[in-house]
Amino acid sequence: MANFAKSGAPRFSVDVYQNEYLPEGGREVNAIVTVTATGGGTLGTAVGAPHQYAPGGAPSAAVAIMVDCSGSMDYPPAKLRNAREATAAAIDTLRDGTRFAVVGGTHVATEVYPGGGRLAVADAATRDQAKQALRRLSAGGGTAIGTWLRLADRLLSSADVAIRHGILLTDGRNEHEAPEDLQRTLEECAGRFTCDARGVGTDWEVKEVTGIASALLGTADIVADPAALAADFTHMMETAMGKEVADVALRVWTPVGTAIKFVKQVAPTVVELTDRRTEAGPRAGDYPTGSWGDESRDYHLCVEVPAAHVGREMLAARVSLVVPQPDGTAQNLGAQGLVRAVWTDDVVASTAISPQVAHYTGQAELAQVIQQGIDLRKAGDLDGATAKLGRAVQLAGASGNADTAKLLAKVVDVVDAAAGTVRLKAKVAEADEMTLETRSTKTVRVKK
Repeated sequence: MANFAKSGAPRFSVDVYQNEYLPEGGREVNAIVTVTATGGGTLGTAVGAPHQYAPGGAPSAAVAIMVDCSGSMDYPPAKLRNAREATAAAIDTLRDGTRFAVVGGTHVATEVYPGGGRLAVADAATRDQAKQALRRLSAGGGTAIGTWLRLADRLLSSADVAIRHGILLTDGRNEHEAPEDLQRTLEECAGRFTCDARGVGTDWEVKEVTGIASALLGTADIVADPAALAADFTHMMETAMGKEVADVALRVWTPVGTAIKFVKQVAPTVVELTDRRTEAGPRAGDYPTGSWGDESRDYHLCVEVPAAHVGREMLAARVSLVVPQPDGTAQNLGAQGLVRAVWTDDVVASTAISPQVAHYTGQAELAQVIQQGIDLRKAGDLDGATAKLGRAVQLAGASGNADTAKLLAKVVDVVDAAAGTVRLKAKVAEADEMTLETRSTKTVRVKK
């Protein structure tokens, strides 16, 4: 584990935004918790620059790149060529000293480089060797993504590093593996490494790719045009190289008589964390957030408190940041925020909604109604789809989520955005619908 007291380590801060006032008998407390990490020592380090080492001399990062090599990657042939070029670009982005491997994925997983169940150490020579190995990739076979992830896990776990990260590319559905096998693999890999997942083209299953990213606390996206893969892979690897603290957990303590209704990340994307809680002592639970670099994220915490009379005040929750240790202890990152409840007979105070809470409640609903609308459209319920996607247009406009509004406009004709009045387009490009579905959970930050 990284030593957060060392010079150059990121500093974490926690800010809480809420309306703490409740009417007499009120029981639900909502708060937006903003977590910010700043000042990491390796952030912005140029590619090829000397790598910073964690305590004990271990390199700070290991990366496994999983490339789909199934038969469909040959249709068109440019797809596999673009995948090779993208992987080469990602390898060029590795900092010196980073451990890495390339995995070829079909119905089985193959070590493309370096082989022998080990990881290579990035430098000019190993980058060149890896790119030479990529030229030997050919398409053939099926798709069993769980086998790719299991091999990546074995390789990454062999390194004594702070950050373990995967990048996974697929162009098809996981047809040569039972869904429960992939789910079991994701459960086993969760917390062991993070993983960004990408679907190239339009023949893959959105819920599979987004499910992988969600389970492994990474990002998911579509690359409809294979020619755009290199730029996307470079950006993903640059982001991975900026991560410095792994396995950060949001620790939430609540007093006796309270219950946590939900915890979810709401920016930069919506990620449900409620059912990922692990107990952390009396009245406390940890919610995983993955790896951090120089960045800020927002979380929505909802706590049910005991009903109380006017004038009563209580601490509803205390939020802190920790890194669980192998021995069962946890390293505190030195930042915390308090969520309060105050009962009042001031109607104006108790009925006011925190702007931050209102904004992210709308963003979470936006993600939900887009998913529902697309599912209904696929099922042939055009009236239901129109209603849901109309609500999505209304929410996107009200919250200033311009990117999502543009994606919606490719699926529906907007008659009145403010009222949510839309018409489904008669013809929708498959790539446009898949892009909307894949990016539906992306949110915009509230203007504080």
